Amino acid sequence: MLRTRRSRTLATATAVLLCLAATGCSKSAGGSDTAGSGSGTKAAAPITLAGSVTFNQADLAKLDAALKSALAGKDLSKVDIAMVVNVAADYWKAGQVGFLKGCSDLGIAKSKCTYFAPPNGKLTEQNSELETLRSQGVTGYSISAIDPTSAAGTIHADVQKGISVLAIDSPLPGTDAASLYLGTPNYTAGFQAGTAMKQVLGGKGKVAILVGSLTASNATQRIAGFEAALKGTKITVAQKVNDNLQASTATSDAETILANNPDVNGLYGVYSYDGPALAQAVTSAGKTASVHIVSDDSDAQTLKFIKSGVISGTVVQMPYQQGCTGAYILAAEKVLGKDKTMALVKPYLEKDGSTLSSGVGLVTKSDLGAYQSLESQLGIG
Repeated sequence: MLRTRRSRTLATATAVLLCLAATGCSKSAGGSDTAGSGSGTKAAAPITLAGSVTFNQADLAKLDAALKSALAGKDLSKVDIAMVVNVAADYWKAGQVGFLKGCSDLGIAKSKCTYFAPPNGKLTEQNSELETLRSQGVTGYSISAIDPTSAAGTIHADVQKGISVLAIDSPLPGTDAASLYLGTPNYTAGFQAGTAMKQVLGGKGKVAILVGSLTASNATQRIAGFEAALKGTKITVAQKVNDNLQASTATSDAETILANNPDVNGLYGVYSYDGPALAQAVTSAGKTASVHIVSDDSDAQTLKFIKSGVISGTVVQMPYQQGCTGAYILAAEKVLGKDKTMALVKPYLEKDGSTLSSGVGLVTKSDLGAYQSLESQLGIG
C-alpha cells in the first residue's frame, strides 16, 4: 500500500513538473519520535497522512501565456509595480522570486519592480512603504494587507488615482480591491488542515489554534474551514490565540497552553512561522509523542519538522505564483486597462467570481521529496 501511495505521489509530482515547461511564470527560473524519553510516554502508532503537491499550475500557465501574448509589442516603459507583503518571513521569499521572474519575463526593469516585506510585521511599516511607493509613481501594487479594515480607505484613494491594487494571500472584501483575489482559497486550505488534524487525532481530542491575526480574512477563513472539517467528530477547539505576527510569541503561547492544558493533543498553526514555533514548544515540553501539529505553509524549518515527524502535515500555498502572475496582472492593468485584463482572467476564476487560485497542497513526510523537487524546479528550494 505504501509503495502504491509513493508511486502516485511521484506521478503527481511528474505531472506538475511537466506543467512547469509551459510559458509564463510557471516556467522554471533557475524520524523517529523521541519526546517520550524522560516522560515515560510511549509514542502512539504513527498515522500516515496522504499528501498532495498539485497546485493550479496548468491554468495559471495558460493565463500567464494569454496575458503575455496580449502585452506583446506594447509599450511597458511606464509600468512601475510593487509586491507588498505582511511580514518578513521565509514563506514570502518564494513570492519575491516569482515577482521578479514575472517582471523579467515581461522585460520590466528590476528598478520598476519593488518587493517589500515589513521587517516586524507592523502596520506602520506597511503604510510607510505604500507612501513611499506613491511618491515614486507606482502604477500598481499587490498587497497582503496586515489590517484589511484600515487599508480600505487607502486602497480607495489609490484606486481613485488610477493605481491598480491586487489582493494576494488574503482577500480584501469591502474595499476597491475586492473584485480580484490571487491566492489560496483560504476556507479550502483550512478545511484541508482540519481534515488532516481529524485523521491524526483519530476523530477525538482537544486542539488549540495559534495565528498572527484574528481579523485578517485569510486567518478567519482558514479557521472557519478548519472548524468545519472537525464537525461531527469528538474534537473540540479549546483556544484561539493571536500571536500578533511574532514567532517568539507563538512559541511562548504554545508552551503556556501545553503547561496549563494537559488534555490538549493537537495544535494548528495558521501562519507560516507558526509551524516551527509550535514544533519548538512541543519539543521543549517533551510531548511530540502525544501532541500532533498541523500547520500552514512551507518555511524551511517547517519542512525539517515534517521530515523528523514533529509536524504531521502542512497545508501549502504557492506564493511564487502569487508573485509572478501578480506581476503579469498588474502590468496588464496598466497597459491594457482593467476591463481587458479581467476579460482574460475571468475564465480562470473560482465559482465565487473573484478568486484566482494559486492552489492548495498538503505536504507530509511521505511526499516531502516530491514537493522539494517542485521547489527546486521553480528556483526557490
